[in-house]
Amino acid sequence: MPQETLLPDEPLPHRALPDPAVRTDGAEEIAPDLLVIPNRGVPLVPNIGVIGGTRAVLVVDTGIGTANAEQVLAFATEVAKGRRLYLTTTHFHPEHAFGAHVFADEATYLVNRAQADDLRTKAAGYLEMFRGFGGDIARRLEGVRPPTPDVVHDGGHELDLGGRIVRLRATGQGHTKGDQIVEVPDAGVLFTGDLAETGQFAIFPWFPPYDTDVSGVRWLAVMDRLVADRARVVVPGHGDVGGPEVLTDVRDYLRELRDETWRRRDSAMGEDEIAAEVAALLIERHPQWAGREWIERGVGCLCAEHTG
Repeated sequence: MPQETLLPDEPLPHRALPDPAVRTDGAEEIAPDLLVIPNRGVPLVPNIGVIGGTRAVLVVDTGIGTANAEQVLAFATEVAKGRRLYLTTTHFHPEHAFGAHVFADEATYLVNRAQADDLRTKAAGYLEMFRGFGGDIARRLEGVRPPTPDVVHDGGHELDLGGRIVRLRATGQGHTKGDQIVEVPDAGVLFTGDLAETGQFAIFPWFPPYDTDVSGVRWLAVMDRLVADRARVVVPGHGDVGGPEVLTDVRDYLRELRDETWRRRDSAMGEDEIAAEVAALLIERHPQWAGREWIERGVGCLCAEHTG
């Protein structure tokens, strides 16, 4: 396996996780011909979009593994009622893209170039890593192979679904190098992928020396731009659908994390001590948020960016 795909055996926080099963029976119509299959707060289940126009339907993200993606495809096919199908993914991580192979020959799969590069160079390593978690996650990844996009765009792509234009826009490096938002301008809806979550601390896949592509500094700049765009409805990668506050909450948290980390870095504290102090402070400020284990990863990333 190429060096860039290698990952540590257990880089993610080790805890028992429930079966990451997508349930299409609870799909919610948040605008005309625009549905969200909610993640219901289940770890490793994303919010999935099904966006329709008069001629075509676009699916946003697949869920993890073959069985989940088969459910999503069947649901989208029923919604489409003969309309053409497209698929896009917000980034390459397993719960978002590791069902795309199911859509082969059924839908046209589009991503931005940086995400296509991530799929080519990193997906195999993440597949190996997630299978190593065992249990339901490994079971859902049996027989899965990293997907290959049909169409790769540079920076942005306007997809005409018939009476509805959907914009696929690469944001630049943030949560990953290949983050992509999906905008539905006529409905004021924005799909963010894991650039934004609700009810949890931002996910920093900071696993040096294996994967260090996440950037807290650039992620914060991305969020500043997204807040300025003034979407009315925000569909985060995980958590409840909401309004503009979804974006401002994430932006404000990333700013807190940066400022508190860099303030201590300037005092020459050790990184472990910085992480402990910052985690305690941010947990006190956001006691109801899940994913506390990601604070330390974020501190590590921002310490490296401060030094760099």
